[in-house]
Amino acid sequence: MKKNTINAIRILSAEAIQKANSGHPGLPLGSAPIAYALWQNYLKFNNQNPKWDDRDRFVLSAGHGSMLDYSLLYLYGLGLTKEDLQNFRQLNSKTPGHPEYGHTVGIETTTGPLGQGIANAVGMAVAEAHLAATFNREGYPVVDHYTYAICGDGCLEEGISYEACSFAGTHELGKLILFYDDNDITIEGNTDITFKEDVAKRFEAQNWQVLHVDLVSHPDDVALINAAIEQAKKEKKKPSIIICKTKIGYGTPLEGSHKCHGAPLGAENLQKTKEKLGWPCSEPFEVPQEVLAHTAEAGKRGAEEEKKWNAMFAKYEKAYPELAKAYKAAMAGELIDLANVSDLFAFDKPMATRQTSATVLNKIAALVPNLIGGSADLAPSNLSDMKDTETHRYGDFTPENYAGRNMHFGIREHAMAAIANGMQLHGGLRSYCSTFFIFSDYCKHAMRLSALMNIPVVYILTHDSIGVGEDGPTHEPVEQLIALRSIPNMKVYRPADGKETAAAWISALTGTAPTALVLTRQNLPQYENSGLSALKGGYVLEDCAGTPDVLLIASGSEVEQCVGAKAKLAEEGIKARVISMPCFEEFEKQTEAYKESVIPSAVKARVCVEAGSPYSWYKYAGDKGEIIGMSTFGASGPAPQLFKLFGFTVENVVEKAKKSLAK
Repeated sequence: MKKNTINAIRILSAEAIQKANSGHPGLPLGSAPIAYALWQNYLKFNNQNPKWDDRDRFVLSAGHGSMLDYSLLYLYGLGLTKEDLQNFRQLNSKTPGHPEYGHTVGIETTTGPLGQGIANAVGMAVAEAHLAATFNREGYPVVDHYTYAICGDGCLEEGISYEACSFAGTHELGKLILFYDDNDITIEGNTDITFKEDVAKRFEAQNWQVLHVDLVSHPDDVALINAAIEQAKKEKKKPSIIICKTKIGYGTPLEGSHKCHGAPLGAENLQKTKEKLGWPCSEPFEVPQEVLAHTAEAGKRGAEEEKKWNAMFAKYEKAYPELAKAYKAAMAGELIDLANVSDLFAFDKPMATRQTSATVLNKIAALVPNLIGGSADLAPSNLSDMKDTETHRYGDFTPENYAGRNMHFGIREHAMAAIANGMQLHGGLRSYCSTFFIFSDYCKHAMRLSALMNIPVVYILTHDSIGVGEDGPTHEPVEQLIALRSIPNMKVYRPADGKETAAAWISALTGTAPTALVLTRQNLPQYENSGLSALKGGYVLEDCAGTPDVLLIASGSEVEQCVGAKAKLAEEGIKARVISMPCFEEFEKQTEAYKESVIPSAVKARVCVEAGSPYSWYKYAGDKGEIIGMSTFGASGPAPQLFKLFGFTVENVVEKAKKSLAK
């Protein structure tokens, strides 16, 4: 039965790829025995309740081998049908080219960009450790599960895997188990042309337990895989990597060749594969009933495990009612209405928005007990840590204190963002991470996946413009705002003062989209009329009597120049309206009537001001407007001198307003 079930994974995967005439058969064919051993004998899941809190998490980091995932979900009863497999890679199917979170039941994260899944799995293991330390009590292991991932050579070549695995080893995440499908093949051929390092020594150096399974000399030897998993689970202080030596495209005429990595086998080769493997079914996508009965046993085991967990939790609720209530609220994603917390909006002196963010963050931390996050070694500059008080102790997340809420990600921006994704995906936590805005480039792909997966990770990005000053153009963001604004489903907030920052945090913790908080290093004034209106993305901050002659529109620190210019223009009898535009994405969600009330189409004279690329602003500038932006890199020097050099002054806003009026 083992043999036929392993081969069912192989044949279903190969058939779906052949029917689609597109896909990657090599990995499913080679790693099928690994997946079988895990799902049949160890993975804790209930196919009748795929979102059970205490299930094990399974991540296919090598997401190009997605048919491995789909074959498993079908065979183990998590909702996919034979028709779904037949529609692999077709429009609107449940079986897209790469696994997509939220699209297919049972997929824990979107994978495909290599290495991301490993980092997501690390984040899930972090979440498990933190929630266990927070909620478990003697005799009540409410949170007690493993995170498993399968990766290939490509995942381990990507730099993000080095970052994430270093973090995991440092933090002794013993309930993380990674299977390495070591088949020596990538798209261009044998890995000897690019990848000769000793992976075992690398992981040993990163404080991982390293185990080996030779599936070339011992094909489909499930007992060897089982023994490795058992040994991995015994190690409590180190994550484990199980290096599985395999042959890509096992059982096919293309076995061992890169030709079966990313292309269908072909009808003739598929038939030869079935013959070689002794596949008993003649019809495509047919599976012996005894195989389905066999895999159903794993589902029954999972249902029984959840039943026991539910009984245990009922006792836990009686023994620790407040903890149980907090646990259920965390797992349900419940939040209090932060918009009604007036204390979040109390600012009485000029402050950098990184400082106002720190103030708001620390007030929110006391109200949102499952908020957890940190920085890429820049917390003293990002002001992104939660400070202990007499009533609240947050602590650092370390192997000695997994209950700590302050994360130290190290100088690992890419992995940091992907780990934060994994923490959020796990459930029970609200994750955030932080770095300098310029280094959002390092985070970009993980940020894109936050948006694609529709998960509300918060990105604190400080030192937002040429205001960085003396550090020079290497550290002065110019094009980063348009890069993030171009990501669908990403909210980008660049607040002008403390109250707008508070609104940005409220928005970030509302809904499901990720949010980037783009914050200044330099002090900004506090405005009387700012506040919750920033939740609409754009609003009238200062107005004039009657219809304005000119609209002055800005975000962040440049709102100050617009306010100053309004006063100067009034002295000359020119009526100006100042519009603060902290978040384009939220403004565009408003009704046409609201947008017209803020930016009236009849007023053609406009000046848009932002210390970044001008490309975001042409829509709002219109055909007669002027834009003051950055069309070059910055320079090294004191920030006030740079703002003057590049035209971010009251005088230049006034001049541009008159120029626009004259058109």
